[in-house]
Amino acid sequence: MSEAAKPALLVLASTYPRWKDDPEPAFVHELCRRLTRWFDVTAVVPDAPGADPHGDLDGVHVVRFRYAPRAWQTLVNDGGIVANLRRSRWKILLLATFIMGQWWAARRIMRQSKIRLVHAHWLLPQGLIAAYGGRLPFVVTSHGGDLFGLKGRIATVLKRKVAARASAMTVVSSVMAEEAARVGLKPPSIDVIPMGADLAERFREQPDVVRATDELLFVGRLVSKKGVIHLIDAMPAILARRPGVHLKIVGFGPEEATLRQRVQALGLGDRVVFVGAIAQKELPAYYARASVFVAPFVRDASGDQEGLPVALMEAAGCGCPVVVGDVPGVRDLLGDLADRCSVDGRNPAAIAQGVLGVLAAPAEAAASAALIRRTATSLVDWDTIAARYARCLLGAVDSSR
Repeated sequence: MSEAAKPALLVLASTYPRWKDDPEPAFVHELCRRLTRWFDVTAVVPDAPGADPHGDLDGVHVVRFRYAPRAWQTLVNDGGIVANLRRSRWKILLLATFIMGQWWAARRIMRQSKIRLVHAHWLLPQGLIAAYGGRLPFVVTSHGGDLFGLKGRIATVLKRKVAARASAMTVVSSVMAEEAARVGLKPPSIDVIPMGADLAERFREQPDVVRATDELLFVGRLVSKKGVIHLIDAMPAILARRPGVHLKIVGFGPEEATLRQRVQALGLGDRVVFVGAIAQKELPAYYARASVFVAPFVRDASGDQEGLPVALMEAAGCGCPVVVGDVPGVRDLLGDLADRCSVDGRNPAAIAQGVLGVLAAPAEAAASAALIRRTATSLVDWDTIAARYARCLLGAVDSSR
């Protein structure tokens, strides 16, 4: 498609890189930068302390809206909106200014530019802004937390209104499509299209890196649905059988203090390392070295759960053996292969048994990891995923004419 023929796409999101190589999840930006093949993409995303100014990032024009004095703009990062609201109730005061700030920035761009279509990531609040921010067609994508975690009559009514007004809706796993139907969301169409992973260039096998024999790895936000507390509780049983095992926890989030306290209470201070946040480009080395990627995903107390776990896709791309919680999003990615690596994420004994089984049979684990990598590559490589989103978005443009 020629540059002149590209329709202008406005993307609304909350989670977005604040700067290049930001450790915050970058899946929305990774999709945006690939969609520049088909669209002229502008992303309206929240400002944050230390964030870059407006400007281009990998071919995407990024506009950052302000919603509070800069030091207070902490509603999104370090765990996401829902987790931040649960942790600090006062941040509910930021929610109204956040919505108004994004609505105003989006309206301004709609008036000044020839936007043809809006892509709203998350039903609330971005889908609501797209639904009532103008008369443009829009596609809304739910990533899980908005669908599973935002409960209550008012939230459900708003989600139904967003879905009904959308040109199309996408979700990142099949169980989310079932949940959308269960709560009465009736968009004109709903497609299951996951986020992708760069399995061609970044997250791939590294034959020159020697895989460790007793190194466990977790990568992700430190929030309750990741189940990290249950992994820590499994460590004593793992160490009883393999005293040399150690665990690296890569990531940050609102559960970190609680997790550190549990580590100390169990006397695991020399066996568990909190690495903290690292840039995406540094992650492949961790996956390539780890003996097992362990992520005991669970459905948390609010009902929130993983849609399609990005870190699992990345680990699979690097050929790392995996032990993960048995949530539906895992089965969307792995199919029948999930039976080889899924456990009850709330059961420390089951987690320990799964980890010890992998550590005891490294050759078998490597062969299983290779199968998982081939499956993941066919489903979630970014080139495939971007093309699927482009078809959905271009279809919405065509249907609006």
